[in-house]
Amino acid sequence: QVQLAESGGGLVQPGGSLRLSCAASGTISSILTMGWYRQAPGKEREIVARITRGANTYYADSVKGRFSISKDNGGKVVDLQMNSLKPEDTAVYYCHSGGSNWGAWGQGTQVIVSS
Repeated sequence: QVQLAESGGGLVQPGGSLRLSCAASGTISSILTMGWYRQAPGKEREIVARITRGANTYYADSVKGRFSISKDNGGKVVDLQMNSLKPEDTAVYYCHSGGSNWGAWGQGTQVIVSS
């Protein structure tokens, strides 16, 4: 099993930056992908960015060019650097990790973009 712990959310003004971090513990060797999703009030959870064990990345169109996902060499920590934040980026951000036949979620961290 894998457990995930997120950190780094908060309140930021439009145009500002935040860095989210997700630390995995447990059976790290079974992780194939790690990523970030978000859920805004009244909306469905959506993918933001994902990175594979081989460091291949995927970004939602809405964050391309503004967000960057990265992981450490050990595959235990995945970060999401968020730049040029917009009010529509306001949401609870969830870390996700997945293996061949399982998935795990973090508890979520709130990001509020407001002046």
